[in-house]
Formats: sequence, C-alpha cells, structure tokens
Amino acid sequence: MNLSDALEARGLVCVVGAGGKKTTLYALADRLDRAIVTATVRIPIFDEQVTSVEVTEKPRSYIQTASSWPLGLVPEQEREDRYRGYDPQTVAELADAHDGPTLVKADGARTRWLKAPNEREPQLPATVDTVLPIASAKVVGKPLTEEFVHRPERVAALTDCEVGHELDCEAVATVLASDEGGLKGVPEGATAVPVVNMVDDDGLATTAKKIARRVLAQTADREFDVPRVVLTQMVADDPVVAVVK
Repeated sequence: MNLSDALEARGLVCVVGAGGKKTTLYALADRLDRAIVTATVRIPIFDEQVTSVEVTEKPRSYIQTASSWPLGLVPEQEREDRYRGYDPQTVAELADAHDGPTLVKADGARTRWLKAPNEREPQLPATVDTVLPIASAKVVGKPLTEEFVHRPERVAALTDCEVGHELDCEAVATVLASDEGGLKGVPEGATAVPVVNMVDDDGLATTAKKIARRVLAQTADREFDVPRVVLTQMVADDPVVAVVK
C-alpha cells in the first residue's frame, strides 16, 4: 500500500502528535497531485519542501491562479525561523475551495517523540476529513521526561506511567488512542489513522506492531473510523513499513 492510500490522505488532512509531523506533511506533499501545505499553528520555514511558499492573508484567492505544486500557504512570517498559521475556519474554507489535498500541521511538539495536547490543542478545522496522530517508536524504553516527551505531565495523566519512569508500548498506545491524546477533537464522520513513525529496523518494527495492536484494541468503539495503524519510516523512499488492521 502506498503512503497516501495507507494514510487516507484525501481532502483536508491534519497531522498531530510528535515524532514526524513535518516529515509526514512533506512526504505526502511530494506524492500527491496539487497538494497545499499549511498550518493552524506555527510551522518552521519549509520553503525547500515545496515548490514555493506564498505569504497571504487571502489564501483562497491565491489558489485560483496558482500554477506550481506542492504549494505552501501561510499568513505571515512571524520570525526568521517560522511562519504563523491560519485559524481553523480559514483552512476549512481554503480546503473547500481547492480541488486537491490540503495538508495541515495542527499542533506543535518541539521535536519530541511523544506528546499529549493542552487545552488549546489541536487546532482542527471542523470539516477535517482525516486526522493523523503520530508517535515515534523510538520513545519506547525512554524515560517520561521533557527530553523525549512534550508535556510529560499530561502524558502521565493519561497513562499509568509516572514522570521520569520508562515508557512502554502500552503507554504510547494509550496516548495515541486517547480522546485526550492523539484523537482529541476528531469530529464524528472523520477518519483517524494513527501513525507510528521512525520504524528504522526490525526491533523497532516489533515494538511498533505491539503499539499498533493496542491502539486498535482501544479504538474499536469510536464515533469516527480508525481503520488501521500505519508503521512508517518517513525519511525513506518507500515510507510504509507495515499496515496493521
């Protein structure tokens, strides 16, 4: 199964979590026709990952004349190293006006490998079609500290793992599958495809499959579809390592 099919990357797609959001956005943009890359939160400068980045407060107007893809759209360069994102309603309107996929970074994680959202996250448009909650397989065996986890105290509140203790597969799966974790704010009728990234060798593949099976066991009764968990190595030429259903 190719990456876009595995992740059901059609329409309005939001990526959340930690351990590969940006690489997922760029891998999809590189493989999809007429892709837009944008954000509802801050996003690091990504000009080299798309054909061009247009800074505009009126993104719907710009796509009418766009001719090069994938295209980045942002409202402002906030600092030298990052852009500001649009509000979720603007992104929803942009996606509705576009005849290709709209790929959205919808929360932040400060390059950590696991996270749980705060009260303001994620910033999901109400009309999102697919949500991709991400975690890194490499976080298993690491301590629940700020070195590896964004907001470790929130992860501790969702799991049986205390701050400072070693994370196991069950804890990572619980975060991905939780309505206060990776699946927070996913609307009824949308599809959620959890992603376990950084599956760089056979040992990590075994770990990731354990996480995936636990995620599926915990999401059987959701009001939205969780059809599979995808194991990936997003920096590889063929990013899909395995699909667990």
